Amino acid sequence: MYYARRNRWIGLAYLAPALIFVALFTAYPFLQMVWVAFNNWSLIEPPKFIGTENFTRAFQDRQFWISLGYTLRYTVIITPILLVGGYAVALLTAKNTPLGRFTRSVVFLPVVIGLGSSSLLWYWLYSPRYGLANRVLQDLGIITQPVLWLGVDADLSTWAIIFAVVWKVLGFGVILFVAAIQAIPSEVTEAAMVDGAGYWQRVARVWLPLTLPTILLVTLISAIGSLLAFDQFFLMTAGQPRNLTATAVFYVYLNSFPYLKLGYGAALSLILAVFVLCFTVTQVMLNRRSRL
Repeated sequence: MYYARRNRWIGLAYLAPALIFVALFTAYPFLQMVWVAFNNWSLIEPPKFIGTENFTRAFQDRQFWISLGYTLRYTVIITPILLVGGYAVALLTAKNTPLGRFTRSVVFLPVVIGLGSSSLLWYWLYSPRYGLANRVLQDLGIITQPVLWLGVDADLSTWAIIFAVVWKVLGFGVILFVAAIQAIPSEVTEAAMVDGAGYWQRVARVWLPLTLPTILLVTLISAIGSLLAFDQFFLMTAGQPRNLTATAVFYVYLNSFPYLKLGYGAALSLILAVFVLCFTVTQVMLNRRSRL
Protein backbone atom coordinates (compact mmCIF):
# COMPACT_ATOMS: atom_id res chain seq x y z
CA MET A 1 0.00 0.00 0.00
CA TYR A 2 2.81 2.38 0.93
CA TYR A 3 4.67 1.80 -2.33
CA ALA A 4 1.49 2.14 -4.38
CA ARG A 5 0.71 5.46 -2.70
CA ARG A 6 4.28 6.66 -3.16
CA ASN A 7 4.27 5.69 -6.84
CA ARG A 8 0.99 7.57 -7.27
CA TRP A 9 2.53 10.75 -5.88
CA ILE A 10 5.63 10.27 -8.01
CA GLY A 11 3.41 9.94 -11.08
CA LEU A 12 1.54 13.10 -10.16
CA ALA A 13 4.84 14.90 -9.66
CA TYR A 14 5.92 13.96 -13.18
CA LEU A 15 2.57 15.11 -14.57
CA ALA A 16 2.52 18.36 -12.60
CA PRO A 17 4.54 20.49 -15.09
CA ALA A 18 2.33 19.42 -17.98
CA LEU A 19 -0.85 19.97 -15.95
CA ILE A 20 0.32 23.43 -14.90
CA PHE A 21 1.17 24.27 -18.51
CA VAL A 22 -2.26 23.14 -19.72
CA ALA A 23 -3.99 25.04 -16.93
CA LEU A 24 -2.12 28.28 -17.61
CA PHE A 25 -2.08 28.26 -21.41
CA THR A 26 -5.21 26.28 -22.33
CA ALA A 27 -7.80 26.04 -19.57
CA TYR A 28 -7.46 29.57 -18.19
CA PRO A 29 -7.52 31.33 -21.62
CA PHE A 30 -10.56 29.26 -22.61
CA LEU A 31 -12.45 30.14 -19.44
CA GLN A 32 -11.45 33.77 -19.91
CA MET A 33 -12.80 33.67 -23.46
CA VAL A 34 -16.10 32.22 -22.21
CA TRP A 35 -16.39 35.06 -19.71
CA VAL A 36 -15.55 37.70 -22.33
CA ALA A 37 -18.18 36.25 -24.70
CA PHE A 38 -20.93 37.34 -22.31
CA ASN A 39 -19.61 40.89 -22.09
CA ASN A 40 -19.40 43.97 -24.26
CA TRP A 41 -15.70 44.79 -24.22
CA SER A 42 -13.78 47.00 -26.61
CA LEU A 43 -10.55 47.52 -24.60
CA ILE A 44 -11.39 51.24 -24.54
CA GLU A 45 -14.13 50.83 -21.94
CA PRO A 46 -14.41 48.34 -19.07
CA PRO A 47 -16.30 45.11 -19.87
CA LYS A 48 -20.07 45.25 -19.42
CA PHE A 49 -22.11 42.08 -18.90
CA ILE A 50 -24.77 41.72 -21.61
CA GLY A 51 -25.75 38.05 -21.27
CA THR A 52 -26.33 36.19 -24.53
CA GLU A 53 -26.60 39.30 -26.68
CA ASN A 54 -23.34 38.54 -28.51
CA PHE A 55 -24.55 35.04 -29.41
CA THR A 56 -27.93 36.35 -30.60
CA ARG A 57 -26.13 38.86 -32.76
CA ALA A 58 -23.82 36.16 -34.13
CA PHE A 59 -26.70 34.00 -35.30
CA GLN A 60 -28.14 37.04 -37.08
CA ASP A 61 -24.80 38.13 -38.58
CA ARG A 62 -25.03 37.45 -42.31
CA GLN A 63 -21.33 38.06 -42.91
CA PHE A 64 -20.35 35.48 -40.30
CA TRP A 65 -22.44 32.79 -41.97
CA ILE A 66 -21.06 33.81 -45.36
CA SER A 67 -17.52 33.40 -44.04
CA LEU A 68 -18.43 30.07 -42.43
CA GLY A 69 -19.98 28.89 -45.69
CA TYR A 70 -16.85 29.91 -47.56
CA THR A 71 -14.75 28.01 -45.02
CA LEU A 72 -16.88 24.90 -45.52
CA ARG A 73 -16.53 25.14 -49.31
CA TYR A 74 -12.78 25.52 -48.95
CA THR A 75 -12.69 22.49 -46.65
CA VAL A 76 -14.84 20.37 -48.97
CA ILE A 77 -12.52 21.18 -51.89
CA ILE A 78 -9.09 20.86 -50.30
CA THR A 79 -9.66 17.82 -48.06
CA PRO A 80 -10.34 15.34 -50.91
CA ILE A 81 -7.39 16.78 -52.83
CA LEU A 82 -5.09 16.14 -49.88
CA LEU A 83 -6.53 12.64 -49.38
CA VAL A 84 -6.44 11.48 -52.99
CA GLY A 85 -3.18 13.25 -53.79
CA GLY A 86 -1.49 12.03 -50.63
CA TYR A 87 -2.60 8.44 -51.10
CA ALA A 88 -1.58 8.46 -54.77
CA VAL A 89 1.91 9.72 -53.95
CA ALA A 90 2.13 7.18 -51.11
CA LEU A 91 1.31 4.34 -53.51
CA LEU A 92 4.04 5.53 -55.87
CA THR A 93 6.67 5.88 -53.15
CA ALA A 94 5.74 3.16 -50.65
CA LYS A 95 8.57 0.85 -51.69
CA ASN A 96 11.83 1.43 -49.83
CA THR A 97 13.86 2.10 -52.96
CA PRO A 98 16.33 5.00 -53.22
CA LEU A 99 13.96 6.80 -55.60
CA GLY A 100 11.00 6.23 -53.29
CA ARG A 101 12.84 7.53 -50.23
CA PHE A 102 14.14 10.54 -52.14
CA THR A 103 10.66 11.39 -53.47
CA ARG A 104 9.14 11.13 -50.00
CA SER A 105 11.82 13.45 -48.64
CA VAL A 106 11.19 16.03 -51.36
CA VAL A 107 7.42 15.91 -50.87
CA PHE A 108 7.74 16.15 -47.09
CA LEU A 109 10.25 19.02 -47.15
CA PRO A 110 7.63 21.84 -47.38
CA VAL A 111 5.93 20.48 -44.24
CA VAL A 112 8.81 21.68 -42.06
CA ILE A 113 8.40 25.24 -43.38
CA GLY A 114 6.15 27.45 -41.26
CA LEU A 115 2.73 28.17 -42.72
CA GLY A 116 3.32 31.90 -42.47
CA SER A 117 6.65 31.63 -44.28
CA SER A 118 5.22 29.45 -47.04
CA SER A 119 2.26 31.84 -47.45
CA LEU A 120 4.62 34.79 -47.90
CA LEU A 121 6.68 32.73 -50.35
CA TRP A 122 3.64 32.00 -52.50
CA TYR A 123 2.45 35.59 -52.19
CA TRP A 124 5.73 36.59 -53.79
CA LEU A 125 5.48 33.86 -56.44
CA TYR A 126 1.97 35.06 -57.39
CA SER A 127 3.00 38.73 -57.60
CA PRO A 128 1.86 40.26 -60.93
CA ARG A 129 4.98 42.44 -61.12
CA TYR A 130 7.89 40.18 -60.19
CA GLY A 131 6.33 36.81 -59.37
CA LEU A 132 7.81 33.67 -60.84
CA ALA A 133 4.40 32.14 -61.67
CA ASN A 134 3.49 34.79 -64.24
CA ARG A 135 7.01 34.88 -65.66
CA VAL A 136 7.10 31.12 -66.28
CA LEU A 137 3.63 31.09 -67.85
CA GLN A 138 4.55 34.03 -70.09
CA ASP A 139 7.80 32.37 -71.18
CA LEU A 140 5.83 29.23 -72.06
CA GLY A 141 3.35 31.31 -74.08
CA ILE A 142 0.39 30.24 -71.95
CA ILE A 143 -0.48 33.83 -70.99
CA THR A 144 0.37 37.18 -72.57
CA GLN A 145 -0.43 39.47 -69.64
CA PRO A 146 0.31 38.96 -65.94
CA VAL A 147 -2.52 37.29 -64.06
CA LEU A 148 -3.79 38.88 -60.84
CA TRP A 149 -3.87 35.69 -58.84
CA LEU A 150 -4.77 37.16 -55.47
CA GLY A 151 -7.31 39.66 -54.18
CA VAL A 152 -9.22 40.43 -57.39
CA ASP A 153 -11.26 37.34 -58.29
CA ALA A 154 -12.49 35.29 -55.32
CA ASP A 155 -12.52 31.95 -57.15
CA LEU A 156 -9.06 32.43 -58.63
CA SER A 157 -7.72 33.56 -55.26
CA THR A 158 -9.19 30.49 -53.58
CA TRP A 159 -7.62 28.09 -56.06
CA ALA A 160 -4.30 29.89 -55.83
CA ILE A 161 -4.35 29.48 -52.04
CA ILE A 162 -5.43 25.84 -52.33
CA PHE A 163 -2.47 25.13 -54.62
CA ALA A 164 -0.10 26.76 -52.13
CA VAL A 165 -1.57 24.88 -49.15
CA VAL A 166 -1.48 21.52 -50.96
CA TRP A 167 2.20 22.11 -51.74
CA LYS A 168 2.77 22.91 -48.09
CA VAL A 169 0.93 20.06 -46.30
CA LEU A 170 0.61 17.20 -48.81
CA GLY A 171 3.76 15.52 -47.51
CA PHE A 172 2.28 15.07 -44.05
CA GLY A 173 -0.47 12.81 -45.36
CA VAL A 174 1.99 11.03 -47.64
CA ILE A 175 4.19 10.00 -44.71
CA LEU A 176 1.20 8.70 -42.73
CA PHE A 177 -0.15 6.77 -45.72
CA VAL A 178 3.26 5.27 -46.51
CA ALA A 179 3.62 4.12 -42.90
CA ALA A 180 0.15 2.53 -43.02
CA ILE A 181 0.82 0.77 -46.34
CA GLN A 182 4.19 -0.53 -45.19
CA ALA A 183 2.59 -1.85 -41.99
CA ILE A 184 0.35 -4.21 -43.99
CA PRO A 185 1.71 -7.75 -43.56
CA SER A 186 3.40 -8.98 -46.72
CA GLU A 187 1.56 -12.29 -46.32
CA VAL A 188 -1.76 -10.52 -46.94
CA THR A 189 -0.53 -8.96 -50.17
CA GLU A 190 1.07 -12.21 -51.31
CA ALA A 191 -2.16 -14.12 -50.62
CA ALA A 192 -4.07 -11.63 -52.76
CA MET A 193 -1.54 -12.07 -55.56
CA VAL A 194 -1.86 -15.85 -55.34
CA ASP A 195 -5.63 -15.44 -55.69
CA GLY A 196 -5.01 -13.57 -58.94
CA ALA A 197 -5.63 -10.02 -57.73
CA GLY A 198 -4.01 -7.39 -59.93
CA TYR A 199 -2.37 -4.23 -58.65
CA TRP A 200 -5.50 -2.07 -58.58
CA GLN A 201 -7.52 -4.93 -57.09
CA ARG A 202 -4.97 -5.18 -54.28
CA VAL A 203 -5.23 -1.44 -53.74
CA ALA A 204 -9.04 -1.44 -53.67
CA ARG A 205 -9.67 -4.68 -51.77
CA VAL A 206 -6.64 -4.99 -49.51
CA TRP A 207 -4.74 -1.77 -48.94
CA LEU A 208 -7.64 0.68 -48.79
CA PRO A 209 -9.65 -1.31 -46.20
CA LEU A 210 -6.58 -1.99 -44.05
CA THR A 211 -5.49 1.65 -44.13
CA LEU A 212 -8.97 3.05 -43.49
CA PRO A 213 -8.15 4.21 -39.92
CA THR A 214 -5.23 6.24 -41.30
CA ILE A 215 -7.44 7.65 -44.05
CA LEU A 216 -9.96 8.79 -41.44
CA LEU A 217 -7.16 10.27 -39.33
CA VAL A 218 -5.79 12.27 -42.27
CA THR A 219 -9.34 13.35 -43.11
CA LEU A 220 -9.83 14.59 -39.56
CA ILE A 221 -6.53 16.47 -39.42
CA SER A 222 -6.98 18.00 -42.88
CA ALA A 223 -10.58 19.04 -42.27
CA ILE A 224 -9.88 20.62 -38.88
CA GLY A 225 -6.89 22.48 -40.29
CA SER A 226 -9.05 23.75 -43.16
CA LEU A 227 -11.93 24.78 -40.90
CA LEU A 228 -9.48 26.79 -38.79
CA ALA A 229 -7.57 28.24 -41.76
CA PHE A 230 -6.28 31.73 -41.11
CA ASP A 231 -2.60 32.39 -41.87
CA GLN A 232 -2.69 31.81 -45.61
CA PHE A 233 -5.80 33.94 -46.12
CA PHE A 234 -4.58 36.71 -43.83
CA LEU A 235 -1.20 36.94 -45.55
CA MET A 236 -2.19 36.25 -49.16
CA THR A 237 -5.58 37.96 -49.66
CA ALA A 238 -6.57 39.61 -46.35
CA GLY A 239 -10.13 38.55 -47.19
CA GLN A 240 -10.21 40.41 -50.49
CA PRO A 241 -12.05 41.01 -52.70
CA ARG A 242 -14.84 42.43 -50.53
CA ASN A 243 -14.31 39.82 -47.77
CA LEU A 244 -15.25 37.05 -50.22
CA THR A 245 -12.16 35.08 -49.19
CA ALA A 246 -12.62 35.73 -45.47
CA THR A 247 -12.67 32.47 -43.54
CA ALA A 248 -14.53 32.08 -40.26
CA VAL A 249 -11.36 32.48 -38.19
CA PHE A 250 -10.37 35.53 -40.23
CA TYR A 251 -13.78 37.07 -39.51
CA VAL A 252 -13.27 36.37 -35.80
CA TYR A 253 -9.91 38.14 -36.04
CA LEU A 254 -11.46 41.16 -37.76
CA ASN A 255 -14.03 41.62 -35.03
CA SER A 256 -11.65 40.94 -32.17
CA PHE A 257 -8.71 43.14 -33.10
CA PRO A 258 -9.18 45.70 -35.91
CA TYR A 259 -12.79 46.37 -34.83
CA LEU A 260 -11.98 45.94 -31.08
CA LYS A 261 -15.15 43.93 -30.43
CA LEU A 262 -13.56 41.43 -28.08
CA GLY A 263 -16.81 40.18 -26.59
CA TYR A 264 -18.38 39.57 -29.97
CA GLY A 265 -15.19 37.97 -31.29
CA ALA A 266 -15.13 35.63 -28.28
CA ALA A 267 -18.74 34.61 -28.92
CA LEU A 268 -17.92 33.87 -32.56
CA SER A 269 -14.93 31.82 -31.41
CA LEU A 270 -17.10 29.72 -29.10
CA ILE A 271 -19.64 29.04 -31.83
CA LEU A 272 -16.85 28.01 -34.19
CA ALA A 273 -15.25 25.85 -31.48
CA VAL A 274 -18.52 24.00 -30.87
CA PHE A 275 -18.92 23.46 -34.62
CA VAL A 276 -15.39 22.03 -34.96
CA LEU A 277 -15.87 19.92 -31.81
CA CYS A 278 -19.03 18.34 -33.22
CA PHE A 279 -17.21 17.56 -36.46
CA THR A 280 -14.28 16.07 -34.55
CA VAL A 281 -16.49 13.86 -32.38
CA THR A 282 -18.28 12.59 -35.49
CA GLN A 283 -15.00 11.70 -37.18
CA VAL A 284 -13.66 9.96 -34.07
CA MET A 285 -16.83 7.86 -33.81
CA LEU A 286 -16.51 6.88 -37.47
CA ASN A 287 -12.87 5.98 -36.88
CA ARG A 288 -13.77 3.74 -33.93
CA ARG A 289 -16.53 2.07 -35.91
CA SER A 290 -14.11 1.32 -38.76
CA ARG A 291 -11.88 -0.60 -36.32
CA LEU A 292 -14.65 -2.88 -35.09
